Amino acid sequence: MGFDYEAFEKECDAIRKINELHLAGFGKWLKSSGLSGKTIRKHVSNVDFYINDFLCYYDARDAVQGCYSVGSFLGDWFIRKASWASCGNIKSNVASFKKFYAFMLAVNAIEQEDYDFLLGAINNQLPDWLDAMKRYDDWLEEEDFL
Repeated sequence: MGFDYEAFEKECDAIRKINELHLAGFGKWLKSSGLSGKTIRKHVSNVDFYINDFLCYYDARDAVQGCYSVGSFLGDWFIRKASWASCGNIKSNVASFKKFYAFMLAVNAIEQEDYDFLLGAINNQLPDWLDAMKRYDDWLEEEDFL
């Protein structure tokens, strides 16, 4: 039996509807902390791309499962697929993900162990992600793609 693309898309659509609620709540939560509108939009945009594009790219994974996929996103997929990928944008995403999953923890959408895993992955792997970004940039320059 082959891959049922229609069922996959339905599952992703259902996840994206839930994600809309998460993102709306996240935006309100950030606003209550006194952040500027520009900063809020950046955090929400970073998280939106992660939970609605990446997590539904290969598999239909929800935002909760996203705690466990940040490494494959920031260390590989983002670098290859996002034309705006840079070391600065990796760091920006890290800040956004920490805030988003702190929000998810605060509203009991994830468990403490999920959040701790995310923080551990970020703390342990961030230098590797930045190195991967630099190597990718160097490769592009060598190949005259720029």
